[in-house]
Amino acid sequence: MFTTVRSALARSSTSTFRVLHFSVQCDHLHLIVEADDTKALALGMGTLKIRIARGINRTLSRRGVVWADRYHARALRTPSEVRAALFYVLQNWKKHIRNAHGLDGRSSAAWFDGWTDRPTTRPHGNSPVVAPRTWLAAIGWRRSTVGRWRKSEAPRG
Repeated sequence: MFTTVRSALARSSTSTFRVLHFSVQCDHLHLIVEADDTKALALGMGTLKIRIARGINRTLSRRGVVWADRYHARALRTPSEVRAALFYVLQNWKKHIRNAHGLDGRSSAAWFDGWTDRPTTRPHGNSPVVAPRTWLAAIGWRRSTVGRWRKSEAPRG
């Protein structure tokens, strides 16, 4: 199922809506996206939800509703907020899996360039995420008082 969801995520970025990072959970997704405006966000998320739902239904040879709820969006306005969101999305799995090491294989962590100890290898294939265009997501979060983090760091329990 992850391959289906990852493929849909990879095909969803456009000139006005960009999937920057993700983490696929068993029953929901965590995403960091950029959108040029609220209309682009709504259209991009709608398209993404449809792509994922169709892919899941096709994979499971079924029909019907996949999403029980709408997406919840929160605008990130400061470097610290962006850094915290990135950390949450890419490292939250360590809160749920005791003694987890390395990177979350069900996320875009392998393509994240903010690790102090960068991954030596990446999964085969093209990146499922795109580079950020906004100052906050590309540069600003790095200027947060904390900066980059190690792969070994985990959110507090």
